[in-house]
Amino acid sequence: MSAREQYDYWVNDPYFDEETKKELKAIKDNESEINERFYKDLEFGTGGLRGIIGAGCNRMNIYTVRKATQGLANYILKQGTGDKGVAIAYDSRRMSPEFADEAALCLNANGIKAYVFDALRPTPELSFALRTKGCTAGIVVTASHNPPEYNGYKVYWEDGAQVAAPRDGEIIAEVNAVTDYSSVKTMDKEEAKAKGLYIVIGKDIDDLYMEELKKQIIHPEIIKEMSKDVKIVYSPFHGTGNVPVRRILKELGFENVYVVPEQELPDPDFTTLEYPNPEDPKAFKLALELARKVGADVVLATDPDADRLGIYSYDTESKDYVSFTGNMSGMLIAEYILRERSAMNTMPSDPALVKTIVTTNMAEPIAAKYGVDVIEVLTGFKYIGEQIKLFERNGGHNYVFGLEESYGCLAGTHARDKDAVVAVMCLCEVAAWCKKKGITLWDQMLNIYKEFGYYKEDLYTITLKGIDGSKQIQEIMQKLRNNPPASLGEWKVLNFRDYQNDTIKDIATGAVKPTGLPKSNVLYFDLSDGAWCCARPSGTEPKIKFYMGVKGTDLSDAKTKVDKLTAELKAVL
Repeated sequence: MSAREQYDYWVNDPYFDEETKKELKAIKDNESEINERFYKDLEFGTGGLRGIIGAGCNRMNIYTVRKATQGLANYILKQGTGDKGVAIAYDSRRMSPEFADEAALCLNANGIKAYVFDALRPTPELSFALRTKGCTAGIVVTASHNPPEYNGYKVYWEDGAQVAAPRDGEIIAEVNAVTDYSSVKTMDKEEAKAKGLYIVIGKDIDDLYMEELKKQIIHPEIIKEMSKDVKIVYSPFHGTGNVPVRRILKELGFENVYVVPEQELPDPDFTTLEYPNPEDPKAFKLALELARKVGADVVLATDPDADRLGIYSYDTESKDYVSFTGNMSGMLIAEYILRERSAMNTMPSDPALVKTIVTTNMAEPIAAKYGVDVIEVLTGFKYIGEQIKLFERNGGHNYVFGLEESYGCLAGTHARDKDAVVAVMCLCEVAAWCKKKGITLWDQMLNIYKEFGYYKEDLYTITLKGIDGSKQIQEIMQKLRNNPPASLGEWKVLNFRDYQNDTIKDIATGAVKPTGLPKSNVLYFDLSDGAWCCARPSGTEPKIKFYMGVKGTDLSDAKTKVDKLTAELKAVL
């Protein structure tokens, strides 16, 4: 059907409720808006659904959520695992509780139990909960750090990680096979509860989750000694992190935790933020004001679903706060864990650090010092979670730490997704260790740079919305794929990796070998002088992202080089 035909179907069919029809009738003369809402179905991709909340088949609403869940239910029933149930969590966004219920009741109508949290919870706790309950799958309703008009729906499998190939494709096929909205099943909530299909969970999982997090502490005695001296400012960005982060820090003994009052409580409009993203410096405005007032050592913020952590550290030289990228904070935690576990002889045999291909190359020298293998995976934390599963199933390595550049990391294997709650805990332990040494976190970061090299990364993003935007993104990728540059300014291309075609081409010799990773629409350029650049369309936003990294002789040199590399890339585009 055309966009207008789909629109007419939604407006006139008795299946859709009157509020939905009212919203759609208000745009009856706006062809552009009708086209945007109905030119396609909201895509159920490898990460699930994500889109603007509203009426229409290309929007997040109860009908698109039900349709996706019916496809998931069909897949689960074909696997014969429906008796295990599905765990469901949700964040603080608009319609999150409603979407969680719609998913649960659709599963219930298909005879599948749903274990639904009694209130908002972090995404990593969903990963933990579904493994604890022995569920076949999990759903978390969240749009992570997207603007307030968005919501989303992510699917996890029984190992606790987001679904990966080939299962993701199989689920997508089942979702796409559901073409008739009126064929989607649902049932009354009270009836579902009475039949034991809709089960509320909460405190029991919280307590177990906290105990698992504490197992990652290496030096409880240092935390105890410095608990009165370390000052921590924290913001949950109106999201799910407030309760678990404050609880874990309190139970560990940290006494000076200052929560940004304006951002403490859930707020689906994210009133105090332009963009609830710990990568955005503007999001830290209120937190930094509080930090300067109380003399904080470290400033922390978690995104709305509490799977990513942003940090600032006090700098004694400038007498102000320095921001850390996700690469920097990840390396700060990783170096501490590897060093201290090695010193205490608690490092497991055959240890491995897992990182994505666009994460800092600083991981290699740090891991090498402590005899830890580095495993590279595609962008997306689900691939890190998948490695944990493969390690446990096949042997060969023991997982120690995993990270991606976009402010996500995981210590421990209690979850199979990035976990900002455990990251806060680990970071605060490092802060206590630094305080005992009489240095700041920024001082320690400088020590790491001095020992392992001045690595610097950057991200250049092009946003292209709508129908034409998607086409333009694909055209950019095809141009780079079919005519890869021989150089980017002073940096020669040494190897060209095309993960879609599973090839790595040595530019000097012409030799070609496989990437060894799953197929993905990603292009990667290994450059001279230890530099690199990678192009990748976002899987959750209308963007194409260009990642790049360099190694300098000092911080200034590294900054100059990465800025120059970014400029050279823009010239090629």
